[in-house]
Amino acid sequence: MLVNRRIVLKRRPAGMPVVDDFGIDTIAVPDPAEGEIVVANRILSIDPAIRGWLDDRPSYMPPIAIGNVIRSMTLGEVIASRNPAFPLGCCVRGVAGWEAFSSIGDAVGLERVAADNAERQMGALGPAGLTAWVGLNIIGAVQPGETVLVSAAAGAVGSVAGQIALILGARVVGIAGSEAKCAALLGMGFDAAINHRTENLASAIRAACPEGVDVYFDNVGGRVLEAVLPAMKLNGRVAVCGMVGDYNDADNPHGVKTLWQLVVNRITMRGFLTYDHAEHLARAQADLDGWARDGRLVPIDNVRDGLDTAPQALIDLLAGRTIGKTLVRLQPQEPVP
Repeated sequence: MLVNRRIVLKRRPAGMPVVDDFGIDTIAVPDPAEGEIVVANRILSIDPAIRGWLDDRPSYMPPIAIGNVIRSMTLGEVIASRNPAFPLGCCVRGVAGWEAFSSIGDAVGLERVAADNAERQMGALGPAGLTAWVGLNIIGAVQPGETVLVSAAAGAVGSVAGQIALILGARVVGIAGSEAKCAALLGMGFDAAINHRTENLASAIRAACPEGVDVYFDNVGGRVLEAVLPAMKLNGRVAVCGMVGDYNDADNPHGVKTLWQLVVNRITMRGFLTYDHAEHLARAQADLDGWARDGRLVPIDNVRDGLDTAPQALIDLLAGRTIGKTLVRLQPQEPVP
């Protein structure tokens, strides 16, 4: 028998989550039903979207119920299978949970992936990279010579989005929350970096993008979006990946006062989810893999070890204390007699 150790939601956070909002329990892992697999998780993805699922409000995925495992993208090895598409020993990636073992039927994004470079398969070459690719190529339709502005640019998706925009021939400006993060962006090749904590954001955007912004890759929303919209060019595009600026206070979101600019400059603003564009993901994966091989795309990972570190990893991410993709690495678990 396998005993599954899990991180569960003990109570709903009030604002920024704290470690006591989470609990640990153990349950037996059932044998897979027809069409199901059991996965020994090796890597957990820590993403801002998880914060939205902790609240009891409608979203693109249902809220996590009190006492249930924390939902996240995971990567691991199939150890029991009644699904011929996922045989024993193969490596899979998909939405499961913060737990040692996951019983999976029809999970969002479930797919086989290469067993090597597991951390990259969960970061720049995985969901974060795919999200950045879709936002820039499908939603933003970036063209060579255009100016691309990226918020949360030192984060998991933003750091890849900026690098992809450079590969596509754009001029790239990043917005981040510290001098260290801005220095990291410049080290990746960004043309300019703006510290939103110390600079007047609207003025800094105008200075860094004197001819305006063609494509804004938005991870933050709120006051950052408000400052960006007046700097957009005619027929500019805004790819809305997330709005992390409001995640910890979703009952009181920032009222964006510059939405009239959508009309003034005929701006297209569109939200997206990566797996709604499944028909493009094979090409996206091939591009990401190729860019990594030739050194044009450099993954930046922030890796923690052990299941117990997952809650603090999420808190640090939401507090802006991380650079790159935050992952939690699990050690193999042994069956319990």
